[in-house]
Amino acid sequence: MRSKLTSLLLLVILLISACAPQAAPAPTTEPTLAVSTATTVPPTETPAPRTLTVLAAASLTDSFNEMGKLFESKNPGVAVAFNYAGSQVLAQQLDQGAPADVFASASPKYMNAAVTSKRVNQSDSQNFVKNRLVVIFPKDNPTGLKTLQDLAKPGLKIDLEDKSVPAGQYSLDFLDKAVKDPDFDPKFKDNVLKNVVSYETDVKAVVSKVSLGEADAGIVYITDYNVAVDKLGKLDIPDSLNTVATYPIAPIADSKNPELAKAFVALVLSPEGQAIMAKYGFVTATP
Repeated sequence: MRSKLTSLLLLVILLISACAPQAAPAPTTEPTLAVSTATTVPPTETPAPRTLTVLAAASLTDSFNEMGKLFESKNPGVAVAFNYAGSQVLAQQLDQGAPADVFASASPKYMNAAVTSKRVNQSDSQNFVKNRLVVIFPKDNPTGLKTLQDLAKPGLKIDLEDKSVPAGQYSLDFLDKAVKDPDFDPKFKDNVLKNVVSYETDVKAVVSKVSLGEADAGIVYITDYNVAVDKLGKLDIPDSLNTVATYPIAPIADSKNPELAKAFVALVLSPEGQAIMAKYGFVTATP
């Protein structure tokens, strides 16, 4: 009896064990990828390209072209765009609202016009160089010019700037002074003006026509002669008959690049900028 009971008990225990839940196998551990939390450093940004627009008298063409290259080298991403013309034309453009950043005139008269049109603040205008007139003629001097008095010789072809151009007015001032000088004929001015075959809108046009032999003589700034010395001869005008031209410069009051405009003016007035101007024959006007 006891044997049967024991067998029955073992059978029950086996059945209970068979019905018990089996333990789940341990999960297989997969390798995980490490995620970097380091901050990505953006590449260094290059300055956005900007254009500085400079309105400058035609007689400043060569010196300011060099000045512009120097300014660009000091200000990466900046391009200097020049608009060269007679100062009277530039002042008119400003009066009509032309966008610009800097104005450099060959006469205080047209800087004052820019002040009147409220494109320039009077306190921002500064004189930066001076210039003077000379008589020019083609290198081979076909008419044999030797003295200023020869400008009155009949048949001579003379090219001048219009009187609205600073150099044109200074040329007329020279003629007015000459007729008061005992070394000149009282009709010197009249006779010279009879020889004028064309009036130009800027000095560069006069240089071009005389260089090409389209005129026998012209009156321009010494700086214009200096850059075309291989094509031209000259007669000096004495100080007593000459006019010393003063050039003012100023940032435009409503410039879209005010800091750049001030920096360009500062460069022109700096010793480095003044050295460039002197290289082309300008007389520095800064202390």
